[in-house]
Formats: sequence, C-alpha cells, structure tokens
Amino acid sequence: MYSEDNEEAAYYAENGIIYVFPYNNPWCWMNPQAIAYTDEIIDVLFEKYGFSEDLPIVVNGGSMGGHSSLVYTRYAKRTPVCCIANCPVCDLPYHYTERPDLPRTIYSAFCKEEGALNDVLKKFSPVHLADTMPSVTYHIFHCDKDQAVNINKHSDLFIANMKAAGKDISYYIVKDKDHCDLTPEMYALYKELAVKAIIGQ
Repeated sequence: MYSEDNEEAAYYAENGIIYVFPYNNPWCWMNPQAIAYTDEIIDVLFEKYGFSEDLPIVVNGGSMGGHSSLVYTRYAKRTPVCCIANCPVCDLPYHYTERPDLPRTIYSAFCKEEGALNDVLKKFSPVHLADTMPSVTYHIFHCDKDQAVNINKHSDLFIANMKAAGKDISYYIVKDKDHCDLTPEMYALYKELAVKAIIGQ
C-alpha cells in the first residue's frame, strides 16, 4: 500500500500517464474479484476524467503481478493495448506445486470457484490461455537464474504457446539475474515500452 508516488509512478506521470496500482488481497492471483475490482477502478477514472473509450491502457507487473497483468489482459472489460510482464507466473497449476508456500495462497484465491481446482486454475493460467489471449502487444522479461518462478516452466512455455497462436510477443531474457531483478538497462526498457505503447515515443 503506497503512501506516496514510487519511482515508476513518477516516471509515468512525467510522461503524462496515469499509473494505477490496485489494492487487492496480497495473494489475489487476479481471481474474478480482482478482475472486477480493477475494472471498477478503471471505470471510475474514465468517468471522472471523461476519457474516450479509445484511450490506450497498458498493464504491467512482476511475478504474481506479471501473472495478473497477463490474466487481466485476457478478461478485462476494456482490453489493454499492451501487456508487459517481468518474471511472470505463466503456468498456475504447475506453480501450485512449485514451492511449499504457494498452495495456501492459490487455494485462498480460488477456493470459492466452481469445479475441480486444477480446471479452475487453468482458466487463470496464461500458458493455458494463449489461444484465447487478445491480439495485442506483449513483452515478457524473465531472469534466467530465477529461483522463485522457473523460466523453463513458465515464460519459455508461454512464449512458445503464444507464438504458435500467432500473437505479437517479444521475449527479453535477463542474464545471470534472480527473480524480477532486472538490470538497470532492462528496467529502463520495461518502463519505456509502456510509454511507447501509450504515446508512441
């Protein structure tokens, strides 16, 4: 919960971009409630500022936030023009087994959804959604020494599935870095890509 603008928010503001960081359950995994809540925030902004419906929206985030950005792009009321994800969780059923701290968080996010848990998780798993992801621009960053979200089990598979589905996707592998630890150059690119998608710089 931010009490003041962070570095990324200030950067986007300097470029005339509104930066929104939804205050969700810390482990929401972009479940249906989180999707609806994010849609509502955007509705309020559009109404308050009188934005036209063709105003471009970009979503980004890292780790669970990267996963959430991808899932939100799939289900958003207003489809973003671009999604940028850093070390995203892409295979949610696999991630459920990846570390001992994860099952409780994922179960808490989806336990009220109807159906077998594995089937529910596939509906919120980018690897399993590639064919139905909207035809927008995607940029995926992943650190090759990631110990929290295995690059081979997540981004590599997602990239392959998205390319097979004919999606516009770029892949930036960050060498010799651990989870979400972008180099200064890669972090600058991560931010610049959002600006370019919105105002064409």
